[in-house]
Formats: sequence, structure tokens, C-alpha cells
Amino acid sequence: MRDFVFDCETYPNVFTLTVEHAQAPLRWCFEISDWRNDSRSIVEFMRWLADNKARMVGFNSIGFDYPILHQLMKMGQSDAKTLYLKAQAIIDAQDGDRWAHQVNPTDCYVEQVDLFKIHHFDNKARSTSLKALEFNMRANSIEDLPFPVGTVLTREQVEMLKQYNAHDVVMTKRFYDHTADMIRFREDLCVKYPGRDWINFNDTKIGKEFFTLELEKAGIACYDFGADGRTPRQTKRPVIALREAILPWITFEQPEFNRVLAWLKEQTISETKGVFTDLTATIDGFTFVFGLGGIHGSVENTVVESDEDHLVVDLDVISYYPNLAITNGFYPAHLGKEFCTIYKSLFEQRKGYPKKSSESAMLKLALNGVYGDSNNQFSVFYDPLFTMSITLNGQLLLCLLAENLMKIPGLSIVQINTDGVTVRVPKAQKMSLDMVRADWEQRTGLTLEEAVYRVMFIRDVNNYLAQYTSGAVKRKGAYEWGALWHQDASALVIPKVAEKVLLEGVPIRETVEQWSDRMDFMLRAKVPRSSYLQWGEERVQNTSRYYVAKGGKPMRKWMPPLKGKTEWRGIGIQSGWGVQVCNNIKDAVLPVEFDFYVREIEKLTLRLA
Repeated sequence: MRDFVFDCETYPNVFTLTVEHAQAPLRWCFEISDWRNDSRSIVEFMRWLADNKARMVGFNSIGFDYPILHQLMKMGQSDAKTLYLKAQAIIDAQDGDRWAHQVNPTDCYVEQVDLFKIHHFDNKARSTSLKALEFNMRANSIEDLPFPVGTVLTREQVEMLKQYNAHDVVMTKRFYDHTADMIRFREDLCVKYPGRDWINFNDTKIGKEFFTLELEKAGIACYDFGADGRTPRQTKRPVIALREAILPWITFEQPEFNRVLAWLKEQTISETKGVFTDLTATIDGFTFVFGLGGIHGSVENTVVESDEDHLVVDLDVISYYPNLAITNGFYPAHLGKEFCTIYKSLFEQRKGYPKKSSESAMLKLALNGVYGDSNNQFSVFYDPLFTMSITLNGQLLLCLLAENLMKIPGLSIVQINTDGVTVRVPKAQKMSLDMVRADWEQRTGLTLEEAVYRVMFIRDVNNYLAQYTSGAVKRKGAYEWGALWHQDASALVIPKVAEKVLLEGVPIRETVEQWSDRMDFMLRAKVPRSSYLQWGEERVQNTSRYYVAKGGKPMRKWMPPLKGKTEWRGIGIQSGWGVQVCNNIKDAVLPVEFDFYVREIEKLTLRLA
């Protein structure tokens, strides 16, 4: 194993570097300060790593930690202040200027693996700190910076900083273990498709890069090269007549759908945002809501289930957006018709690989990444007419399916979403559903995949719990508990018990009081550095773990005054309840206030049970 996990800390008079071997219990600690200067030792250690073809694994290391080390390597030695100023220059740089501090992979003294980039945490919508990950990984100790940035540290404080530095490395190492499969997948790509830094690409970028490779292999130029370097070829459209995007053969019988279709065909837009504001159609009491991200609609606050006489059937279009483009010949204008040929080739290639293979995973990313990037002004796939062709026809074709399904006696629409529709149909009419399905597939050239739900507990379109007849469970919104890393995994006992209540009929209070995993009761509070958290009279870490406890103290977050104001703004966290902060799990000493958790579970179950 050639991976070494590392992390740096920078203060005006102290720089620390801690490194651990990814597998062996080996740790190296370095310090540059007023009392000690290990800068030459760091340089020698880095050269040793390079000579042994090692990799350095970090968290946001390409954007922050490694550029500081790179400067030290170029200088040969340094003091703490110089490295601190470099760190501040990176932090203070505007988003676009931060690229100036990053080091080209081919120029790095030691190969870099950045978990932050692999998980796409550099996307603002997914931005996640190591502290938040410590909470999600259920670490016994969640530690924030022990001193404010910019503090001149004493000798005693340096030792505390080094302990914190080592803790961050341990947590980064734990997250590295969780990322092992993703890293292996990228290593496979590096062997099969050399010439790209696949290791630090997020999933979306892997898909786009592979598609670009295939386009270039077919002789399609994706970039122009000039004095300013490489720029993506694109099709920019000052205005788009939506009529040009809509398939001409789409027609409806329902007046409401025809009203929507006519309205869309009359629109000429100059940007894709805000096109579908308040665009809806209501038929037989069911409301279809149109949007740039796709269509949606759902019954609310109800239970829908299969029984002796009815089936709850879910019909999803297989690879909907890729196949819409392939079947109908949609393509970004600057990439030409060959785009669809390559798209289809990748779709067919994927069928030939096992589902769990790296090839299948990469081809899936390539197929799905193109649509979203067609509306990205920095992408080689940018053509907003292509975007609108996919999203408009995707919604209208599902409406066409829904319209014909609604003709079936006794059938009711349960949900419609981006790539499918769910209905409750009399078993006696199942053959009619199959005929509508086959007709739609023949007309559109697309394929519907069928699944049957045993039961669905639906609060609204974004929050529901459903169980297939196979026993598998689908969870959305408030009922989710298998959270992704960038999501907040707070109080998982609530959705977990709610699921058992709804699917198994267990009693709420008894189940909660006997719940054995105390980490499932934990919640996370998080504020930026400009704000702070107050627990009782005590100020606590900006990322803090807590649970609602008997005898606990109130918690509030405080935010800076608004422009032109002088008063700080305070907002209660779990207002009306006392909490116990336990960033170190040893501090979880007070009894749980079960009433809080019971009430939250009741909100998810009482109207649906």
C-alpha cells in the first residue's frame, strides 16, 4: 500500500504537518514554529515519498494543504509565517482566483488523492466539512479548531494544535476507508484510459470526460485552442423558441394538457431558468406540476396499497434522458449528429458489462452526465436547445402516458416524477395497462420498466415510504435514513422507528425507549465561522453534536447583524427543549428526552398509519 494520509495546520507562528500510513500504524509529526523548524525534514520526507512512488491522501488537499507544501518544497526551507501567508492567500482568493494556487498534477512532487474532490464536495450544493463527516461517521470525538484562525500560539497551545492535527488525520483516514471502492474504480480507469487524472475526478466529471474522449476518438473536436488556452466549443443561443424543441407529433385529448402544450409552444425564452413558474395541469383531481428539472405530482397524506383487487404499479422509463436523445436525434448543434451515434454506442456497450463492473459504472456516468451539462455554460455539451428538447419532451411524453392510463376504468394516478408514473389499477384491468404501456413504447421508441409496490405511505411528492412486493423499501425525504455523505444524518431514530411503525405496526414509545443505538438519537448543529453556537451560557464548537435530553440546556445559534443593524440575531435550536452537547461521546451523560423523538415520529406516522 503506497497511500499516506496527511493534514496541515497553519497559524502565524506555527505550521504543523501530520502524516499516517493508510494501512500500517505509522505516524510522522512535523512542526515549524518559533521553537522548532522541521522544514528540511519535511522536504526530505516528501522526497522519500516521491522516490517510493507514494500517494498523499488528504481532504481538500489539492485546494489547500498541498499548495502550501509545494511552496515549501520549492523553497527548500521556510518559517511558519511564510507558510501562513500562503494559506491566507488561498483562503482569501475569490472562487475564480483559487485556481491560481492549485498545482498541476504533473507538477506535484508527490501524487495527490483528494477525497474532497472525489466526493464532489467542491460543488456548493454538496459542500461538506470534515467535521460534518465526523458526525456522519459517528466518531467518538468531533473536534473543531482549538484556536481562532490568526492566533499567535504559545508553546503549550502548539501541543494542543498537534493533537488536533493528528485527530483530523485519523478522521481523514477513516473517510479514506469509506472511499476505498471509489478509489479502486478510478484506479481501474487510469489503467484502461491513461492520460487523464481520473483519481480526483468526481463521478459526474468522469462521465463527461469519458464521453468527450469518445467524441474526440470519432474525430469530433470538443475544444478550440488559442492564445488563451483551451476553450470548449459550444452552441450559445440568445433566444430559444420552445416550439423548436417540442416533438411535432405530440398531441393530447385532455384540454388541460393541450392548454399546457399550446402555452409552451408560444414561449420564446432568453434563459432556461424560471421557464416553468406555476405551470400546472389538474385532471380528475390530480395536479401535474411542470419544471425544468422534470414533471412531478403526487397524492398527499394518504396510504396506497395493493390488495386482493388492486395493484400499485410503478412504470419507469429505462435511461430516460439518454434514450430520449438517442431515439429522437437530439444533439448539441456544435457536436453534430454523430453525437447520437456515440450516445447509442455507449448505451449498447453498457449492456455488455456486469452491472458491478467499473466499465458499467463509468458508462452509466457518461450516459447520465450529458443532459445536466448541456445547461452548463462551461461545458463542451452546452446547448440550451438540447436541454429544453430533453426536459420538455420528457414531461410531455409522460403526460401522454398518463392520459392514456387514466382512460382505464378504476385506475388512479398516485405519482408522476421525472422518469415515470405510479398508478393504482384494478387487477382485472392489468391487461389494459399492459396494452397502454406497449402502445406508448411503440410510439416513443422508449422502454418502461415495471415494479409493484405492496404499500406506499405518502406525505407529499418529496416525502414518502414505499415497500415493493419483494420486500425492498424505497425512502424519500423525511423518511430517508441511509443518508449520503453530504446530507445531515441527524436523529436517524426518527425515520427508522417511523418505518417500523408504518411497515410493522410496532408501538412508537416502547420502540423508541428500547432503541439500542444511542448514536441514532444524535443531532448536528452547524454554523459558519462568522456565527457561533451558544449552549446555556457556554459557547461551543461551530459544528456540535447534541441530543435532546432531560435536564439539558437550551441551544441557540447567533448570526452577525444584518447590514445597517447592530444587534446579533439569535435563533433557537430545538426551541422549547433542553439539549446535551456531546462532541465527545463520553459527555452523553444525561437521559434522553424520549418525548421529543416520539412527537417527531408521530408527525411522520399518525396521519398515515
